[in-house]
Amino acid sequence: MKSYQAKPQEIEATRAWLVVDAANKPLGRLATEIATRLRGKHKPVFTPNVDCGDHVIVINAGQIALTGRKAEQKMYYRHSGYPGGLRATSYGSLRANRPELMLELAVKRMLPRTVLGRQQIRRMKVYAGAEHPHMAQQPIELHI
Repeated sequence: MKSYQAKPQEIEATRAWLVVDAANKPLGRLATEIATRLRGKHKPVFTPNVDCGDHVIVINAGQIALTGRKAEQKMYYRHSGYPGGLRATSYGSLRANRPELMLELAVKRMLPRTVLGRQQIRRMKVYAGAEHPHMAQQPIELHI
């Protein structure tokens, strides 16, 4: 019996639009479920080298739950490439200023660091509030 290999033209017809409400959900658990949906690992036709995931719309990203004292203690780091260019930002200040970035970075780091991973992350749309401009796609609500 031969193994099934998904083809890109077959996958496009089965791609769904999903809406996830991130209010009061733990960041890590939410990010793992979104990464699974973006990769397509929840589908029986999953093929690792083909982009077979769904579109994911995340609303209320500003209300993501952080357990423990992560808001004060956990830090995000970035470096400019110059000497002394290391910058650190706490989760709390990141959630106050750019709540979408917190979830985007968590999901992006769970995806493959290849061309395929960059295609998958483009299908995720994150919004800080409850409104989103994708109602024409008739998204299905995903309960996590």
